[in-house]
Amino acid sequence: MSDNDLRAEVIGTARLELLPLRVEHAEEMAVVLADPALHAFTGGSPDGPEALRSRYERMVAGSPDPAVSWLNWVIQLREGCLVGTVQATVGPAVAEIAWVVGTPWQGRGMATEAARALVGWLGRQGVRAVVAHVHPEHRASAAVAAAAGLAPTGEVHDGEIRWRRTL
Repeated sequence: MSDNDLRAEVIGTARLELLPLRVEHAEEMAVVLADPALHAFTGGSPDGPEALRSRYERMVAGSPDPAVSWLNWVIQLREGCLVGTVQATVGPAVAEIAWVVGTPWQGRGMATEAARALVGWLGRQGVRAVVAHVHPEHRASAAVAAAAGLAPTGEVHDGEIRWRRTL
């Protein structure tokens, strides 16, 4: 399978379902991601529903580069509410992953559970390496990266440490 053939599909874990992103998720996700503290290490500010809908429309449309797949999921508790997102930008050599969990659900291992599931799924799709970029002071994200099997490389890109795992 070539990288550009990859499509997000439902990924289940013990407590979570990673659901392929839909534009219709924007309204609920705007509430989940509304805390400005979520931007402490990445910059910017929370998007309202309309801005998030517009962004999701672009994300769902896919990468303009045919060699790159944009894969995006919302994280849903099995009880039903959305709690965050995970994503993978998959190119010819590597998948770059990221995650965010809304403030009310942090500290419960959900980002770790979702990131581990994502990395496992990517490996089953034939992806051979996964990277993530983590701010050096963001201990929670570093812990998620480590729990997903990534290790810091010592490389710094835009002030963030590059973490890597070969699958």
